[in-house]
Parts: sequence; structure tokens; C-alpha cells
Amino acid sequence: MGKLSEKILSRRHIEGLIADGKAIIIYNDKVLSVNAWLNFHPGGDKAIRHMIGRDATDEINCLHSVEARKQMLNFTIGKIQGHWENFEAPIHGGKFRPIDNDDPDSAQEVEVHAEPVSPTIISDTESGSQSPSSVSSDDHRFLLDPSLLRRRKRANSSSSSMTSVSLIEPESDKFDADYLTRKGIETDIAKYPSLDDETQGGIKQKYRELEKRIRAEGLYNCNYWAYGRESIRYTMLFAGSLACVHYGWYKVAAFLMGSFWHQLVFAAHDAGHMGITHNFQIDTTIGIIIADFLGGLSLGWWKMSHNVHHIVTNDPEHDPDIEHLPFFAVSHRFFGSLFSTYYNRVMPFDAIARVFVPLQAYLYYPILLFGRFNLYRLSWEYLLLGLGPKKGIAAWHRWFEISGMVVFWYWFGYHLLYLSIPTNWDRFCFVMISHMVTAPLHVQITLSHFAMSTSDLGVTESFPQKMLRTTMDVDCAEWLDFFHGGLQFQAIHHLFPRIPRHNLRRTQKLVMEFCKDVGIPYAIYGFYDGNKEIIGHLGEVGRQARVLAACQASITEKADYGHH
Repeated sequence: MGKLSEKILSRRHIEGLIADGKAIIIYNDKVLSVNAWLNFHPGGDKAIRHMIGRDATDEINCLHSVEARKQMLNFTIGKIQGHWENFEAPIHGGKFRPIDNDDPDSAQEVEVHAEPVSPTIISDTESGSQSPSSVSSDDHRFLLDPSLLRRRKRANSSSSSMTSVSLIEPESDKFDADYLTRKGIETDIAKYPSLDDETQGGIKQKYRELEKRIRAEGLYNCNYWAYGRESIRYTMLFAGSLACVHYGWYKVAAFLMGSFWHQLVFAAHDAGHMGITHNFQIDTTIGIIIADFLGGLSLGWWKMSHNVHHIVTNDPEHDPDIEHLPFFAVSHRFFGSLFSTYYNRVMPFDAIARVFVPLQAYLYYPILLFGRFNLYRLSWEYLLLGLGPKKGIAAWHRWFEISGMVVFWYWFGYHLLYLSIPTNWDRFCFVMISHMVTAPLHVQITLSHFAMSTSDLGVTESFPQKMLRTTMDVDCAEWLDFFHGGLQFQAIHHLFPRIPRHNLRRTQKLVMEFCKDVGIPYAIYGFYDGNKEIIGHLGEVGRQARVLAACQASITEKADYGHH
């Protein structure tokens, strides 16, 4: 690999390689061609495809171990010289010019002096975003001080989280999706640092310095005593549920079982991110035992979905964590029946969606009561269809997971429900109560993203700014950390996914300093205020759906009238 890895490749030549079907990513100024790894990647191929043509250094560093990063260097085919200008990935619709043998810029060993034209098309509002952020230091002090949030007035609009504002007056009979999209982008550009290379490059550099400081302070080191306490709580909940079943207290038993599952998910989440031992196989085994054997959910499905979520957070076309039609739409863009690159299908804004979405602010909590049933469906779909890696170090996970699911349905479905609970009514009540008790988890998961920006600011936006723009944290007392399980620190977690959750509160202080230094607003709400933001946002999008429906009805009525 020696001479090949030292070859300097021009941006134009790399564009041609991508046009020829090569999966090229940039990592620490090295050019990696990773086609051979796509079917082996434990986190699925989609997470890689979103990074094709882009500098993926920060994404790779935050999501992978040192050992994995060293292995990636085996795919090196050259290096770049100077600043890299990102392409729009093919999965995002990027267009690439094939290599032209008559074009000297297509040569393999060329120093990059000129700046070739990117195939990515940036809107006028994006290309004109060269002014400094309008967020003042006073605004930052407001955002960075959780105690001030509780005294926030409803009329205060300086919060960083709400980018979907009331853009259509209630009496308006017109719906302009393009206007809403542009307004969302303009709102974010006004709140966040400039998208020019110098500003975003400075943010990247300070983010990497922050990571070194976090590592030096030992915040990646796992507190195993904390997991010991967690295990005691899990055991007490599970044993308490079985004891209540034995004595015929089925509803209490169901509540304790649901609480057991609710708490288990936090540990499975840690294991899925290699946040416990930082060893891929050990943490994956721990995660599968927790998620599949004890919870009946597929860790592999979660990892494939969640890795994509961490790469393209809150992008309506690409992030599966916000793709919930026909029940929820967190952006007006879903009204256009978007194509999901994760599910490889159109998400139709059909008759069912037109019923649910206008009412989503009222249906949010009732629907989340049934969230766990949908996770069963997604888990079995992933395992039965073999959607995970079929080769490589993660190939055996599928069969281990299927074994775990069989064990789960044996102990829970057969032994507990069928043999230990005498009547069908009691069984039904046990299932419904135990599953509905886990609803707070689904609120906690959606709380951090549903009310945040879904705007695409283009390929120049840095990874840390995008994560902080699309994610909010929840302010809570330290004694409630066990209930939130680290999900209250989602912004910190998105910046540093492999930090053990028991260290996230300490990391938060460092991230706040970073945000203040680089001028990125840090969104944090109390649990109650955060829920108000979600309901308000869902209500606004629901109102936009009603306006759209009224416009469509008016057009139909005028068309019918014209035929008479």
C-alpha cells in the first residue's frame, strides 16, 4: 500500500472515480475506496454511502474505535492536498462527471491548485450565508444556563431549537412548500455560525481539540461500579415482576416488567455504541443479551438504523428516526411523499396520513403508548430478511440474535404469559400495561429531535454544528439520571457517541464551553418545556397539513365547478 497511499489525487479525479461507482471517502486527508467493505460494515452500508465524496473524518472518529480506524487505512488509494471541498453524496442526489482521458485534471497524480466546480447545487439562501452568526454572547449565556430556561417567557423567540415558525397566517388559503423550506434555511443561517470554509474549519478544529481534552480527562473510561448499581436495579424490577405474577398481582407485575424493559434499553444503547468495554465483540454480545434475550428487540436492527441517524440527523429523506408516516410528520417536506433512502421506498402522504398528521399534536402521546409493538415488527423484519451484514466480523450476530428472540418469546410469551397467567383477559392486560409503561422511552427518544431543525444547510456545514443544530438536551436533576438513562444528554451524545452515559453530565460542561467559544447555540430545555416544544412543533406542522388540505379541496372544487 506504500506508494499507492502517497499518491496525490485531484478532486476532479476523485469525482471521476465516484462516477465510475467507487465508494470514495476522505479520512484525515487520505482517500479511501471502501466498496469492498460495504457488505461487511457492522453498521450497514447506508451509513457509509451518506459519506461518499465527503470528508468523513469527524464522523468516523466519533463512531469508531481506534482499532477500526487503523483497519480502514487498508483501503487507502491516495491522499488529497489542501482543503477538501465536499461533494453531495450520490445517495443524496449528487451528480458526478466521468473521468475524461483528455482532461489533464483527471490525471491521478495532480496537485490541486484550482477549485473545480462542485456538482452540488446550493440555493441562493445557502450561498449567501457568509455573514457571521447573529447570535450574541448574551444569547449564549441565556441558552447555556439551564436555570434561566425555567423563567423563559412564551413570547421569547431567542431559543435555538425552533426552526419551524408560523410562516402561514391562519387566514391564508395558500400553501407554499418552497417558501417554508427557504424560510427554515434562512432561520438557521441567522442563528448559527457562517457556513464559509474558514468558520466551519475553525469549528472542526476546536471540536477535535475538545475530543482530545475529553479523552485526557478520562471521560471515555467506563464506570463499572455504576453499571453494578444499574444491574441491581434491573434484577430487582425483574424479580419483583415474577414475584407479583406468582402471587397473582398481574397488573403490578406488568408495570414492573415494563419498567424493567424501559431501564434495559439504556444499557443496550450503551453497548450498541461500544460505550461499556469499548470492545466491539464484547459490547455487541452484551447488547444482544440485553436487547434480544431479555427485551425481544434486535440490537442489529437498532445499530443499522441508529448509525444512519447519527450521520444524517433530522434529514427527512434520510434519517429513519424521524420517518414516521402516516402517523407523524415533523416537517412540511413529508407532504410531498418523499423517497426514504433508508427504507428504499416512497413514504406516501396518503389518505391515512392526511387524517393523522393534522391531529398529530393530540395523538402524539396515545400513539407512543404502542411504540414497542412497532419495534418488534422492525426487529423481525431485519432478522428474517437478513438485512444485516452477511459476511465479516458481524455475520454471526444475526443467528445469535434469532436465538435470543426465540429465547425471549419462550420465557415471556410461553412460560410467563401462557403458563403463569390463567385467563386471556389477564394476559391481554399484562401485555398492554407492560408495553405501555415503556412509552416514556419513546418520548425521551423523540424529545431530542422532533422539535429541532430539519433544514439542509448543504455540504459545507461541519459535523459538530449539524449535530448541535438538530439535537436538544433535557435539563433535569442529577438524581433523575437513572430515569432518563443518558438520553437527556443527546446533543453531547451525538458529538461523542462512545462516551459512557455515566460521564455525560461531566462532559456537558465542556461542551457548553465549546458552544460558547465557537458561537453555536446549545439547545436545552426542562422535560416539561421540551414536551411543550414538541407539541407546539407538531401542532404547527399539523396546521400546515390542514392548510394544504384546504388548498387541495379548493382547487378540486374550482375544477369541478369549471366542468359544469
